[in-house]
Amino acid sequence: MPEAPVVLYERRGPVAYVTMNRPRCRNAQNSAMTYALDDAFYRAADDPEVKVVVLAGAGEHFSAGHDIGTPERDAHLPFERRAGLWWDHSDRPGAESRFARESEVYLGMCRRWRELPKPVIASVHGACVAGGLMPAWVCDLIVASEDAFFADPVVRMGIPGVEYFAHPWAMPPRIAKEFLYTGDRMPARRAYGVGMVNRVVERARLTQETDRLALRIAEMPGFGLALTKRAVNQAEDLQGLHTGMDSVFGLHHLAHAHDAETAADSLGGMDVSAMKGAAIGAAMKEANG
Repeated sequence: MPEAPVVLYERRGPVAYVTMNRPRCRNAQNSAMTYALDDAFYRAADDPEVKVVVLAGAGEHFSAGHDIGTPERDAHLPFERRAGLWWDHSDRPGAESRFARESEVYLGMCRRWRELPKPVIASVHGACVAGGLMPAWVCDLIVASEDAFFADPVVRMGIPGVEYFAHPWAMPPRIAKEFLYTGDRMPARRAYGVGMVNRVVERARLTQETDRLALRIAEMPGFGLALTKRAVNQAEDLQGLHTGMDSVFGLHHLAHAHDAETAADSLGGMDVSAMKGAAIGAAMKEANG
Protein backbone atom coordinates (compact mmCIF):
# COMPACT_ATOMS: atom_id res chain seq x y z
CA MET A 1 0.00 0.00 0.00
CA PRO A 2 1.49 3.38 -0.97
CA GLU A 3 2.19 5.84 1.83
CA ALA A 4 -0.27 8.68 2.31
CA PRO A 5 0.94 12.05 1.02
CA VAL A 6 2.52 14.24 3.68
CA VAL A 7 0.28 17.13 2.61
CA LEU A 8 -3.34 16.82 1.49
CA TYR A 9 -5.01 19.26 -0.91
CA GLU A 10 -8.72 19.70 -1.57
CA ARG A 11 -10.78 22.49 -3.09
CA ARG A 12 -14.36 22.95 -2.00
CA GLY A 13 -15.98 25.84 -3.78
CA PRO A 14 -13.80 28.96 -3.43
CA VAL A 15 -11.70 27.54 -0.58
CA ALA A 16 -8.57 25.37 -0.88
CA TYR A 17 -7.84 23.16 2.13
CA VAL A 18 -4.16 22.36 2.72
CA THR A 19 -3.58 19.80 5.48
CA MET A 20 -0.26 18.71 6.98
CA ASN A 21 -0.54 14.93 7.12
CA ARG A 22 2.02 13.27 9.36
CA PRO A 23 -0.33 12.70 12.30
CA ARG A 24 1.60 9.86 13.95
CA CYS A 25 4.52 12.26 14.56
CA ARG A 26 2.26 15.24 15.35
CA ASN A 27 2.87 16.76 11.91
CA ALA A 28 6.56 17.34 12.51
CA GLN A 29 7.89 19.09 9.42
CA ASN A 30 10.55 17.33 7.40
CA SER A 31 11.79 18.71 4.07
CA ALA A 32 9.36 16.50 2.15
CA MET A 33 6.48 18.21 3.95
CA THR A 34 7.97 21.66 3.36
CA TYR A 35 8.18 21.17 -0.39
CA ALA A 36 4.75 19.52 -0.49
CA LEU A 37 3.32 22.56 1.31
CA ASP A 38 5.00 24.77 -1.25
CA ASP A 39 3.40 22.73 -4.05
CA ALA A 40 0.00 23.06 -2.42
CA PHE A 41 0.26 26.81 -1.87
CA TYR A 42 1.48 27.32 -5.42
CA ARG A 43 -1.46 25.24 -6.70
CA ALA A 44 -3.91 27.36 -4.72
CA ALA A 45 -2.29 30.59 -5.90
CA ASP A 46 -2.51 29.50 -9.52
CA ASP A 47 -6.16 28.36 -9.40
CA PRO A 48 -8.52 31.22 -10.33
CA GLU A 49 -11.38 29.41 -8.58
CA VAL A 50 -9.61 29.61 -5.21
CA LYS A 51 -10.29 32.79 -3.23
CA VAL A 52 -9.11 31.69 0.25
CA VAL A 53 -6.74 29.01 1.59
CA VAL A 54 -7.11 27.13 4.88
CA LEU A 55 -4.06 25.49 6.48
CA ALA A 56 -4.68 22.73 9.04
CA GLY A 57 -3.05 19.68 10.60
CA ALA A 58 -4.34 16.09 10.54
CA GLY A 59 -4.72 14.15 13.76
CA GLU A 60 -4.49 15.49 17.29
CA HIS A 61 -2.16 18.43 16.69
CA PHE A 62 -1.52 21.25 14.24
CA SER A 63 2.28 20.78 14.30
CA ALA A 64 4.89 19.86 16.88
CA GLY A 65 7.54 21.75 14.92
CA HIS A 66 10.55 20.80 12.84
CA ASP A 67 11.37 17.13 12.50
CA ILE A 68 14.41 16.55 14.70
CA GLY A 69 14.09 12.83 15.29
CA THR A 70 11.66 10.73 13.23
CA PRO A 71 12.87 7.94 10.89
CA GLU A 72 11.74 10.12 7.96
CA ARG A 73 13.91 13.06 8.93
CA ASP A 74 15.57 14.07 5.67
CA ALA A 75 17.76 17.04 6.56
CA HIS A 76 20.76 15.45 4.84
CA LEU A 77 19.02 14.97 1.49
CA PRO A 78 19.12 17.40 -1.45
CA PHE A 79 15.89 18.98 -2.68
CA GLU A 80 15.23 21.28 -5.60
CA ARG A 81 15.73 24.81 -4.29
CA ARG A 82 12.88 27.26 -4.82
CA ALA A 83 13.01 29.97 -2.16
CA GLY A 84 16.48 31.32 -2.84
CA LEU A 85 19.79 30.83 -4.63
CA TRP A 86 21.86 29.36 -1.82
CA TRP A 87 23.63 26.20 -2.96
CA ASP A 88 22.66 22.60 -2.19
CA HIS A 89 23.43 22.04 1.49
CA SER A 90 23.71 18.25 1.36
CA ASP A 91 27.38 18.07 0.34
CA ARG A 92 28.61 21.00 2.46
CA PRO A 93 30.09 20.83 5.97
CA GLY A 94 29.14 22.46 9.24
CA ALA A 95 27.59 25.91 9.40
CA GLU A 96 27.81 26.21 5.61
CA SER A 97 25.34 23.35 5.32
CA ARG A 98 22.98 24.49 8.08
CA PHE A 99 22.83 28.10 6.88
CA ALA A 100 22.15 27.11 3.26
CA ARG A 101 19.45 24.60 4.19
CA GLU A 102 17.63 26.79 6.69
CA SER A 103 17.80 29.80 4.37
CA GLU A 104 15.80 27.68 1.93
CA VAL A 105 13.41 25.42 3.82
CA TYR A 106 12.72 27.56 6.89
CA LEU A 107 13.13 31.31 6.48
CA GLY A 108 12.94 31.33 2.68
CA MET A 109 9.88 29.11 2.36
CA CYS A 110 7.97 30.98 5.05
CA ARG A 111 8.64 34.30 3.36
CA ARG A 112 7.50 32.80 0.06
CA TRP A 113 4.25 31.58 1.62
CA ARG A 114 3.58 34.86 3.41
CA GLU A 115 3.38 36.54 -0.01
CA LEU A 116 0.75 34.16 -1.44
CA PRO A 117 -1.66 36.73 -2.93
CA LYS A 118 -4.77 35.20 -1.37
CA PRO A 119 -5.92 35.21 2.26
CA VAL A 120 -4.67 32.20 4.22
CA ILE A 121 -6.31 31.08 7.47
CA ALA A 122 -4.57 28.77 9.94
CA SER A 123 -6.96 26.38 11.68
CA VAL A 124 -5.00 25.40 14.81
CA HIS A 125 -5.75 22.70 17.35
CA GLY A 126 -3.55 20.95 19.88
CA ALA A 127 0.15 21.72 19.72
CA CYS A 128 1.56 24.58 17.68
CA VAL A 129 5.14 24.43 18.87
CA ALA A 130 8.46 25.92 17.69
CA GLY A 131 8.64 25.24 13.92
CA GLY A 132 4.85 24.78 14.02
CA LEU A 133 4.52 28.48 14.78
CA MET A 134 6.10 29.36 11.45
CA PRO A 135 3.40 28.08 9.04
CA ALA A 136 0.76 29.47 11.43
CA TRP A 137 2.39 32.90 11.59
CA VAL A 138 2.70 33.25 7.82
CA CYS A 139 -1.08 32.96 7.64
CA ASP A 140 -3.17 36.10 7.61
CA LEU A 141 -5.62 34.91 10.26
CA ILE A 142 -5.53 32.23 12.96
CA VAL A 143 -8.61 30.44 14.27
CA ALA A 144 -7.72 28.27 17.26
CA SER A 145 -9.61 25.65 19.22
CA GLU A 146 -9.81 25.97 22.99
CA ASP A 147 -7.36 23.07 23.41
CA ALA A 148 -4.71 24.71 21.20
CA PHE A 149 -1.46 25.92 22.73
CA PHE A 150 1.55 27.79 21.38
CA ALA A 151 5.18 27.56 22.50
CA ASP A 152 8.72 28.24 21.33
CA PRO A 153 11.03 26.34 23.69
CA VAL A 154 14.19 26.44 21.57
CA VAL A 155 15.95 28.78 24.01
CA ARG A 156 16.53 25.51 25.89
CA MET A 157 18.85 24.68 22.99
CA GLY A 158 20.62 28.00 23.43
CA ILE A 159 18.89 29.30 20.28
CA PRO A 160 17.02 32.66 20.28
CA GLY A 161 13.75 31.49 18.72
CA VAL A 162 12.78 29.74 15.52
CA GLU A 163 14.09 30.83 12.12
CA TYR A 164 11.00 32.79 11.05
CA PHE A 165 11.37 35.22 13.95
CA ALA A 166 7.96 36.90 13.93
CA HIS A 167 7.61 36.89 17.72
CA PRO A 168 7.69 40.69 18.36
CA TRP A 169 5.16 41.21 15.56
CA ALA A 170 2.88 38.30 16.47
CA MET A 171 2.62 39.60 20.07
CA PRO A 172 3.82 42.58 22.11
CA PRO A 173 7.60 42.59 22.75
CA ARG A 174 7.40 41.98 26.52
CA ILE A 175 5.05 39.06 25.96
CA ALA A 176 7.42 37.76 23.27
CA LYS A 177 10.29 37.88 25.76
CA GLU A 178 8.31 35.95 28.36
CA PHE A 179 7.22 33.47 25.69
CA LEU A 180 10.86 32.83 24.75
CA TYR A 181 12.52 33.16 28.17
CA THR A 182 10.24 30.54 29.78
CA GLY A 183 9.40 28.32 26.82
CA ASP A 184 6.01 27.84 28.49
CA ARG A 185 2.85 26.94 26.64
CA MET A 186 0.57 29.84 25.81
CA PRO A 187 -3.06 28.69 25.85
CA ALA A 188 -5.32 29.73 22.99
CA ARG A 189 -7.28 32.14 25.18
CA ARG A 190 -4.14 34.04 26.17
CA ALA A 191 -2.94 34.02 22.56
CA TYR A 192 -6.25 35.68 21.67
CA GLY A 193 -5.78 38.20 24.48
CA VAL A 194 -2.36 39.30 23.20
CA GLY A 195 -3.59 39.57 19.61
CA MET A 196 -1.83 36.54 18.11
CA VAL A 197 -5.07 34.67 17.41
CA ASN A 198 -8.22 36.04 15.76
CA ARG A 199 -10.81 33.66 17.20
CA VAL A 200 -11.00 30.86 19.76
CA VAL A 201 -13.75 28.27 19.44
CA GLU A 202 -14.72 24.89 20.87
CA ARG A 203 -12.71 22.04 19.37
CA ALA A 204 -15.84 20.47 17.89
CA ARG A 205 -16.64 23.72 16.06
CA LEU A 206 -13.14 24.55 14.77
CA THR A 207 -13.66 23.31 11.22
CA GLN A 208 -17.14 24.83 10.99
CA GLU A 209 -16.04 28.25 12.22
CA THR A 210 -12.94 28.28 10.03
CA ASP A 211 -15.07 27.40 7.00
CA ARG A 212 -17.57 30.11 7.84
CA LEU A 213 -14.86 32.76 8.05
CA ALA A 214 -13.20 31.54 4.84
CA LEU A 215 -16.47 31.67 2.90
CA ARG A 216 -17.27 35.14 4.21
CA ILE A 217 -13.89 36.43 3.06
CA ALA A 218 -14.33 34.66 -0.30
CA GLU A 219 -17.25 36.97 -1.06
CA MET A 220 -14.79 39.85 -1.50
CA PRO A 221 -13.15 40.64 -4.88
CA GLY A 222 -10.01 38.53 -5.29
CA PHE A 223 -7.80 41.36 -6.55
CA GLY A 224 -8.96 43.58 -3.70
CA LEU A 225 -8.00 40.88 -1.21
CA ALA A 226 -4.59 40.47 -2.84
CA LEU A 227 -3.87 44.21 -2.73
CA THR A 228 -5.08 44.48 0.87
CA LYS A 229 -2.80 41.64 1.91
CA ARG A 230 0.12 43.30 0.16
CA ALA A 231 -0.67 46.61 1.88
CA VAL A 232 -0.67 45.13 5.38
CA ASN A 233 2.42 43.01 4.71
CA GLN A 234 4.25 46.10 3.46
CA ALA A 235 3.28 47.95 6.63
CA GLU A 236 4.74 45.13 8.75
CA ASP A 237 7.93 45.23 6.70
CA LEU A 238 8.18 49.00 7.20
CA GLN A 239 7.92 48.28 10.93
CA GLY A 240 11.05 46.14 10.60
CA LEU A 241 9.70 42.61 10.14
CA HIS A 242 11.85 41.65 7.15
CA THR A 243 15.11 43.21 8.29
CA GLY A 244 14.50 42.08 11.86
CA MET A 245 14.21 38.50 10.72
CA ASP A 246 17.44 38.80 8.75
CA SER A 247 19.32 39.98 11.82
CA VAL A 248 17.90 37.29 14.11
CA PHE A 249 18.56 34.59 11.52
CA GLY A 250 22.26 35.41 11.89
CA LEU A 251 22.00 35.12 15.69
CA HIS A 252 20.14 31.82 15.24
CA HIS A 253 23.07 30.40 13.28
CA LEU A 254 25.63 31.79 15.68
CA ALA A 255 23.80 29.77 18.35
CA HIS A 256 23.86 26.62 16.18
CA ALA A 257 27.60 27.04 15.62
CA HIS A 258 28.22 27.61 19.33
CA ASP A 259 26.23 24.47 20.21
CA ALA A 260 28.16 22.44 17.64
CA GLU A 261 31.44 23.49 19.29
CA THR A 262 30.44 23.22 22.95
CA ALA A 263 27.73 20.54 23.11
CA ALA A 264 26.82 17.21 21.57
CA ASP A 265 25.45 18.71 18.37
CA SER A 266 24.10 21.90 16.78
CA LEU A 267 20.91 21.58 18.88
CA GLY A 268 22.79 21.65 22.16
CA GLY A 269 22.17 17.94 22.70
CA MET A 270 18.43 18.57 23.07
CA ASP A 271 16.78 15.74 21.14
CA VAL A 272 13.05 15.01 21.10
CA SER A 273 13.03 13.16 24.42
CA ALA A 274 15.14 15.81 26.15
CA MET A 275 12.87 18.61 24.93
CA LYS A 276 9.77 16.69 25.98
CA GLY A 277 11.24 16.00 29.42
CA ALA A 278 12.16 19.66 29.89
CA ALA A 279 8.64 20.73 28.90
CA ILE A 280 7.04 18.28 31.36
CA GLY A 281 9.35 19.44 34.13
CA ALA A 282 8.55 23.09 33.46
CA ALA A 283 4.81 22.37 33.44
CA MET A 284 5.05 20.58 36.79
CA LYS A 285 6.95 23.48 38.35
CA GLU A 286 4.36 25.93 37.04
CA ALA A 287 1.50 23.80 38.42
CA ASN A 288 3.17 23.57 41.84
CA GLY A 289 3.78 27.29 41.99
